[in-house]
Amino acid sequence: MSRFAGKKAVVTGGTHGMGLAIVKALLEGGAEVVLTGRNEKKIEEARTEVKSGEAHVVRSDAASMADIKALADFVQEKLGRVDWLFVNHGIAEVQSLEEVTEESWDRHFNVNTKGAFFTVQSLSPLINEGGSIVFTTVANDLIYPGISAYSASKDAVRAFAHVLAAEFLPRRIRVNSLAPGFIKTPTMGVAGLTDEERREFEKQGDETTPLRRNGTVEEVAAAALFLAADATFTTNVEFPVDGGFAQGLLSAAH
Repeated sequence: MSRFAGKKAVVTGGTHGMGLAIVKALLEGGAEVVLTGRNEKKIEEARTEVKSGEAHVVRSDAASMADIKALADFVQEKLGRVDWLFVNHGIAEVQSLEEVTEESWDRHFNVNTKGAFFTVQSLSPLINEGGSIVFTTVANDLIYPGISAYSASKDAVRAFAHVLAAEFLPRRIRVNSLAPGFIKTPTMGVAGLTDEERREFEKQGDETTPLRRNGTVEEVAAAALFLAADATFTTNVEFPVDGGFAQGLLSAAH
């Protein structure tokens, strides 16, 4: 029998990169999955990649309260109940202090923070007792210039994840976070980079990560599923998947 047979999951931001890797791992294990995306091109590409009848792809903008409510209705219709919720969506833009505008600041917080919080609020009634929520945050202990809005929005997610872990205790729903470092994805996690900038970003990851390479989306997915399915006596932790980037190994690697 497949490892995840009978399990039902929701993955926001599941049409590409780390989210799509989580979706594929779930489907390979026999789970039924609702996955969301905002970009129509990526949604259609995801539909082609995950042809399984156990995958339900839906367009949903995490910055829209109407879309979040509609997502809950869609999940209830397709899945009924949910075992695992992966709150993986997010945006990142590189902007110096002088370049950040009110609009770009609000964009980060509307998607990354507000969208994450209200997604959980909206889907909470559908999560089974003993289920699991996994947020995607970021390896934030070592900071690079130009990501102040992004880092702040993800730290806010980490903060309220701690509170939600306490609030969900009566239902035995575990709440944990996944903190990736440099992960090799088509965009390297940052919107608007040129091909040259992406290559440079990946090179920085190889040079500054103690394990001397970027991580893979499959490694992130394995960690996410560990928190959701295997770490049954673990709640209220942020689990780093960053090759030692934020664990004080940087100086030892040189």
